[in-house]
Amino acid sequence: MVTDPDHRTRHPTTLPGRIERMRDRLADLSKGLSLGQRLQGGLSQALLSAGAAVLAYLPTQALGLKEGFWAAITAMAVVQTELVATRNSGRDQLAGAAIGGVVGVAVTLAGGQHLLGYLLAVILSVLACWLVNIASASRLAGITATIILLVPHTGTPQHMLLSRVGEVAWGALVALCLVWLRTRLGRR
Repeated sequence: MVTDPDHRTRHPTTLPGRIERMRDRLADLSKGLSLGQRLQGGLSQALLSAGAAVLAYLPTQALGLKEGFWAAITAMAVVQTELVATRNSGRDQLAGAAIGGVVGVAVTLAGGQHLLGYLLAVILSVLACWLVNIASASRLAGITATIILLVPHTGTPQHMLLSRVGEVAWGALVALCLVWLRTRLGRR
């Protein structure tokens, strides 16, 4: 038997156990692909990632996003080969950016930018994600709190929050649209 993080016991025959076994089996199968198959899959993912990054970055200045590289980074982080995985990754990116940003700004406004405040912001950001049941966004929340408290920027922490969330949202949206489009065209 396997124990969940919330301390409930589940049997390996339950759906989560079967999904984990299927994921592991799929990973094993992908290792057995020929060089040509790996090249084709890798090239497809590379083109999709690069396309999402460029499409997310190009209009950022016109959209008023000063640090468009965050949109490009987010697009590359979000884009997956499957639409559902892309959607889930985008959701995690956006939730993590919002939660980490809000916590980072709150800590900055309450106590300033210093090491103890930074430590507190990361802990609170991760904890907040777990408490609202989106633990998968917790690392991203901690990263955004890090950006708010440690990355030098001009303007207020609130402006940094709005910029960061806007850039992440834009990058995630571009990735989702691109994968959706590729999925639709692939069905034809």
